[in-house]
Amino acid sequence: MAQIYVSPSAASALPDDGTRPAMLPPGLLVPFFLVTALFFLWAIPNNMNDVLIPQFMKSFELSRFQAVLVQSAFYMGYFLLAMPAALLMKRIGYKAGIIIGLLLFSVGTLLFWPAAVVQSYNFFLLALFVIASGLAFLETAANPFIAQLGDPRSSERRLNFSQAFNPLGAITAAFIGTKFIFSGIKLSPAQVTAMQAANTYKSYLQQETLRVKGPYIVLSIITLVWAGLILRTKFPDIQSEHEHAGEDASFRHLISQRHFVLGVLAQFLYVGAQVGTWSYFITYVEDYTLQPERVAGYFLTGTLAAFGIGRFASAGLMKYVKPNMLMGIFSVINVGLLMIAVFHPGWAGLWAVFFTSLFMSLMFPTIFALGIKNLGPSTKIGGSVIIMSIVGGAVLPLIMGLISVHFHNLALAYLVPMAAFAAIGYYSFYGSEVRDPVPGDR
Repeated sequence: MAQIYVSPSAASALPDDGTRPAMLPPGLLVPFFLVTALFFLWAIPNNMNDVLIPQFMKSFELSRFQAVLVQSAFYMGYFLLAMPAALLMKRIGYKAGIIIGLLLFSVGTLLFWPAAVVQSYNFFLLALFVIASGLAFLETAANPFIAQLGDPRSSERRLNFSQAFNPLGAITAAFIGTKFIFSGIKLSPAQVTAMQAANTYKSYLQQETLRVKGPYIVLSIITLVWAGLILRTKFPDIQSEHEHAGEDASFRHLISQRHFVLGVLAQFLYVGAQVGTWSYFITYVEDYTLQPERVAGYFLTGTLAAFGIGRFASAGLMKYVKPNMLMGIFSVINVGLLMIAVFHPGWAGLWAVFFTSLFMSLMFPTIFALGIKNLGPSTKIGGSVIIMSIVGGAVLPLIMGLISVHFHNLALAYLVPMAAFAAIGYYSFYGSEVRDPVPGDR
């Protein structure tokens, strides 16, 4: 008989005897490992977008604003599919939802092959939308599954630990993109004119576009294999999967929870800040330090490594500092760093943007875990709404692109994530407190 583990919403039901609960109950290592690996896997297409944007600017001759539609198509997939994913998983459970997500993920990455062959930017945007649709299933399932897989008092630590593997995937994506997608060839206007006269420029653009298909085909195969492994593995039951009381009133319950509502807004701003900061990072390096694209790509790899270090360090620091307080301190630090990036572009600004990754690292899992506390039978729907707020990754980068184009100043665009981190600081210190339990949650 499968064991049933309580959700974070049941925190009030557990006595707080001052002891520090284990991060993971015994006997759950295999499902924990398989789901934790998903955090690594979905980081690869998320962060490969930061490479695709400058690559598509080159191969399809796009403006910054047009190229950032990569992020818009991607994060609209999250926005449109997160709620259907949650509603479906209320019927079929987390495991089935994860398998569906992996299959969509595999199909979307495989679509990069025909998109590259036919040289269609719109086809690529469709493929990215399909990938993100799969990731909406994965994140809607994996985040609450990990958070609820054990003692609710250790939910933030557990989710931060699993999320710590996300930046490892991000680093992998940046390295693969820099190594295998970037050709290192950047033509001057005179060279473009010469190649157009020789009728070789179109062939050059086609070769640049074809460079993207190889990594995505490999990713499609890996994702399909992982779906097979999860299909064959027995997963534990989670209590919230069997809770039905009050489900019809889930949304009324949710909007009455101030910490949840502000958590949705905080996650919207956080994802938008993260995506915007990284999407324009390569261009920021090129514009203000005059480094070539591959050097800029390695700087991106480095900032993602700092993100990974921050995730692991934060999971350890949370044993001594309350998660919301730690996140608030890190938010204030990032506001200061981005002030340097905005008003002192150049090498100082580059390093300031570089180190924002270290301090933003704990934000997504911490906001998620704080937001779903005490939601009772509304936990799945609440989690899906927080995942829907990932659409901030489609909105804030577009605003940054408009500012950059209108003012001809990319550094000024970093005021957008700076304001977002200030709002996250407010949520951390004042908005994340759980005030009233959800009706029926005892």
